[in-house]
Amino acid sequence: MKELCTAIEINAVPERVWQILTDTDKFPDWNPFIRSCKGKLAQGETVEVVLGEGKTMTFRPTIVEVTPNRTLRWLGKLFVGGLFDGEHIFEIEPMDAHRVRFIQREKFSGLLIPVFNLESTEQGFNAMNRALKQRAEAV
Repeated sequence: MKELCTAIEINAVPERVWQILTDTDKFPDWNPFIRSCKGKLAQGETVEVVLGEGKTMTFRPTIVEVTPNRTLRWLGKLFVGGLFDGEHIFEIEPMDAHRVRFIQREKFSGLLIPVFNLESTEQGFNAMNRALKQRAEAV
């Protein structure tokens, strides 16, 4: 198993960050990492996610947790389970009345982990975190 974890402090209330994170129709306007996310963000639902620009990757993870203003998690698989699986976790942790820590993590498992370079994935997480911060603080 391998895990990536990134975080950023955002000067906004949890509800504001959650609203932006879950308004997936607007991802193309601001999100440099997750270019598209189509489907219902509800436990047990499958969504279609497109990552990257130019050379994109499309996958269909299953939503495993939705806790409003706190946590969104999905589980994705490359082809079939056990080859390259990823549990993606978005967390919003209140720090004070008007500031949160946004954490984006992914736990990878499967036989193909050694052949994937996850550096670009981590860069994508960080780019999305910065864009989310900018959007949430632009009020």
